[in-house]
Amino acid sequence: MLPDRSFFNRLAEAAKAETLPRFRSGLDVTNKLSSGFDPVTEGDRAAELAIRALIEENFPDHGILGEEHGNVGLDRDYVWVIDPIDGTRAFISGVPVWGTLIGLQKQGRAIMGMIEQPFTGERYFADQNGSIYSGPEGERRLATRRCDSLSNAILFTTSPHLFAGQEMEKYREIESQVRLFRYGCDCYAYALLAAGHIDLVVENSLKPYDVGGIIPVIEGAGGIITTWDGGRPENGGSIIAAGSRAVYEQAIAILQR
Repeated sequence: MLPDRSFFNRLAEAAKAETLPRFRSGLDVTNKLSSGFDPVTEGDRAAELAIRALIEENFPDHGILGEEHGNVGLDRDYVWVIDPIDGTRAFISGVPVWGTLIGLQKQGRAIMGMIEQPFTGERYFADQNGSIYSGPEGERRLATRRCDSLSNAILFTTSPHLFAGQEMEKYREIESQVRLFRYGCDCYAYALLAAGHIDLVVENSLKPYDVGGIIPVIEGAGGIITTWDGGRPENGGSIIAAGSRAVYEQAIAILQR
């Protein structure tokens, strides 16, 4: 038996109970790197534990891939992919573009997912029936925008400073051709793409848990999400997401040079 939307909502509520009270609270931050800065908070750890407890209770035969507490049963048919706080830097800075990402894979393919932003009260959920928004604007089916060309597109990336060498050159070429570009939205950029507000997201160095909950939301809304070489995105890496086939093909042609 597969989970349904109500179970994803239960997972989101459990995570929200741990993350939202800690947001803008002056919480302590731990750096996971000895050189550089890769922050993790109490909220990350507590939210993932809350999600895992519900999964283990209701779907004990499923595997779990989590950012903070390790992996269990990745060879099983069904595997949950959890990022308790995607955008921890935004979280600790008080910027509400972070989110909780919850995905379910069947034999390595993303089939259900949710992007949860508890501060704004928005949820972006996807299953085999498509993608749905619920939040302050009510509830509606999600559909990407049918942008006809790169020159009319709105582009997001978390930060151009994450690119280097040829990746930077390719990203900058795309950036130079779009109508508008913005930085710093983490997973919220993908939610905006699924909702039809923007047209393109280009990123690199993503982990499986960075995209596991996002893939079904983009695809269920009619968008496209792949690696830069056109492959499936479940394992992360360098990722492109587009709302329309036209924008995707023009952007990926640059990325594949």
